[in-house]
Amino acid sequence: MDDDTRTTRWERRTELPLVVASVLFFTSYAVRVLGHGLPRPWPGACLAVMLGAWAVFAVDYAVRWRLSGQGPRFVRKHWLDTVVLVLPLLRPLRVVKVYEAVQRRRGRPRLALHARVITYAGLAVSLLGFAGALAVYQQERTAPGATIRTFGDAVWWTCATMATVGYGDVAPVTAAGRVIAVGLMACGLALLGAVTGSFSSWLLQVFSSEENEKPPDG
Repeated sequence: MDDDTRTTRWERRTELPLVVASVLFFTSYAVRVLGHGLPRPWPGACLAVMLGAWAVFAVDYAVRWRLSGQGPRFVRKHWLDTVVLVLPLLRPLRVVKVYEAVQRRRGRPRLALHARVITYAGLAVSLLGFAGALAVYQQERTAPGATIRTFGDAVWWTCATMATVGYGDVAPVTAAGRVIAVGLMACGLALLGAVTGSFSSWLLQVFSSEENEKPPDG
């Protein structure tokens, strides 16, 4: 019980620093990828900020592992945190934890369950899409025979991929770009499926309540 309390206290104290570190990481990565004409000190500074932010993520993970007292089981029970630590561009998937922590501080959630699912999925899709567009653009822009030459092409391709439309007018040609594509497809299917399922459930509840409110025949 004491470990749980210590872990909870640690998570509350690190909420804001982790959000700031995430924003700095994504901003620095975006500047590094999109700022082709920046003077020499800037790319190095962006890399330093990214490494510093990742160090914050690593320290947080190590401390929570230590406080949990679970040993190697911590990795299995917190698999999402482990994946996000290895691949920091997936940090938008932790938006739900930040959102739930804020809601706990305020007491009862202000949004209904369906609205919370849709809000989380929308935020996660937007942030993951932006991160995926940056990543694939970084890999593809100088590749021989690449069709993704501009960041606009990368954004268009990301939208089509996450929506599982797959027009095929632009597509990654590098191995890294295709790995990113598989990840975006999986995330897009999962998050959009969550939105669709939540919306369908909400409609069923609405129609069911309307049926129950109808006066009996006769």
